[in-house]
Amino acid sequence: MRVGVDVGKARIGLARSDSHGMLATPVETVSRDHTGSSDVARIEAVVADLDAVEVVVGLPLALSGNRTASTDDAVGFAEVLARSLSVPVRLVDERLSTVAAQSVLRAAGRKAKTQKPVVDQVAAVIILQHALDTERALGTPAGTAVDPVPEPRSAAISPAAAPNEGQPTR
Repeated sequence: MRVGVDVGKARIGLARSDSHGMLATPVETVSRDHTGSSDVARIEAVVADLDAVEVVVGLPLALSGNRTASTDDAVGFAEVLARSLSVPVRLVDERLSTVAAQSVLRAAGRKAKTQKPVVDQVAAVIILQHALDTERALGTPAGTAVDPVPEPRSAAISPAAAPNEGQPTR
């Protein structure tokens, strides 16, 4: 089982694969939490509930292949997930996944107003399905692994910087 993640500014779409890694289906939409960690906690719970072996996060690049502000946001979020989860996290090119998701929903008769709650889930399905198909075709995992880089150290004084800490004063 794998979990696909479409990171947006307001919402995060989640999808899952079947146990054989053949087909992606929608799971839910999680509200983005820029001030806390409730979004990451919810994704952790989904990954644990599904007994997932990997998380695939969409990497939004410009059509030219260049990085954008959304790229940096998705990479940062993937790094947070990599630190929080006990399974590997991979970044997979997701150019036009949201556009494709909107097109699929329009073709299914959904009006733009009613697409909002599910478009992120459909985009996550497209991202995950692309990763599954690529892996089957190439025989290697799609995208690039996210290194769970440790969080930056706080600005607090370390014991080495405070040699007299714990020492009697004169």
